[in-house]
Amino acid sequence: MAPDSAPLEQAVADVVDPELDLELGTTAMLREVRSRRHRATVVVALPVAAWPSRDELEALVQAAALAAPGVDEVSVEFAVMDEHERLALRTRLREGMEGAGAGADTDADGGHDHGGHGGHGQGGHGHGTPAFLRPGSRTRVIGIGSGKGGVGKSSVTVNLAVALARAGRHVGILDADVYGFSVPKMLGAGNDPVVLGDTVIPTAAHGVRVLSMGFFVPDDQPVIWRGPMLHKAIEQFIGDAYWGEPEFLLVDMPPGTGDVTLSLAQVMPRAEIVVVTTPQPAAQRVAQRSAFAARKLKLSVRGVIENMSWFTGDDGTRYELFGKGGGQSLATDLGVPLLGQVPLVPALREGGDLGTPVVVADPYSEVARVFGALAERLSGLGPARVYRRELTIR
Repeated sequence: MAPDSAPLEQAVADVVDPELDLELGTTAMLREVRSRRHRATVVVALPVAAWPSRDELEALVQAAALAAPGVDEVSVEFAVMDEHERLALRTRLREGMEGAGAGADTDADGGHDHGGHGGHGQGGHGHGTPAFLRPGSRTRVIGIGSGKGGVGKSSVTVNLAVALARAGRHVGILDADVYGFSVPKMLGAGNDPVVLGDTVIPTAAHGVRVLSMGFFVPDDQPVIWRGPMLHKAIEQFIGDAYWGEPEFLLVDMPPGTGDVTLSLAQVMPRAEIVVVTTPQPAAQRVAQRSAFAARKLKLSVRGVIENMSWFTGDDGTRYELFGKGGGQSLATDLGVPLLGQVPLVPALREGGDLGTPVVVADPYSEVARVFGALAERLSGLGPARVYRRELTIR
């Protein structure tokens, strides 16, 4: 006797695709569900043949179908969406990105969709502010800046993002260091983003979505751009990417206080800034300038993270190789909390080189516990309040 089709179909339709974080029943990816005797066959249409989460999705579909009454055996078959199905999915994603009904517009080429991986998206088609950046959204945009290079800002960004994801948060990383992109390799993001027409689906790794210039140019190719090109890239990474509605979008900012900082303030005016420094006074002074620049642009500085605070020897002794007190001194000067101190450990560097963040490779280590505490403290701060002069009551 065949299983009852209604519970079976509902169980499979409720499966959430790991790549899109959407239920199959809402994405047109669930093409067919058949059942005979105690066997169920589920046909899933993938947006592109090389769908990054295919194996994980297959396991989720099998588990859901087996949980339906009367099902003892499950076969999952995969197909590839045709052009019309991809366009329908792109429209569904745009509606989520821009608000209901916003996806009704068509591409510049008459609505034709060219699904694939990598390559430059076709953004900048006049789309409005993404829903996750609008007032009332749960998303907190956290710019991780330092003012200078060499303080481990990207390592902090990656491990903090993974720690937030492991705490059950929906997290994305925007690698805004267009000249010195390193986040994809540090995060171990091996797949290129999927492109559906003018919509880019960020790559996911260790529970974190990520988008970076590193996906679009070879490692050895320099990016030689003036300010307007940088601004356009940041706009496309935000407006033409399907981020969903993350709880945290961490922005790995480049050194300096120039073009990208200006673009961040313009495109994401609700962004909060966390400053990374090392203990020595020279790094502290540069980091302080980056914080002052953020405040001039009306961005809220929320806290300081001190990296490379100490090295713990085999005898358990802490060696403060770069001095001490710089992080606390900077936090005091800025009137913000010192969110945490990250020890200097080889595993942190090794994790970045291998693409396995230390929070994943050694989750019970001293440094992983520090990042867990950082994630908890950042979450506990709550979003910054935005004050506007025009709303002041006199």
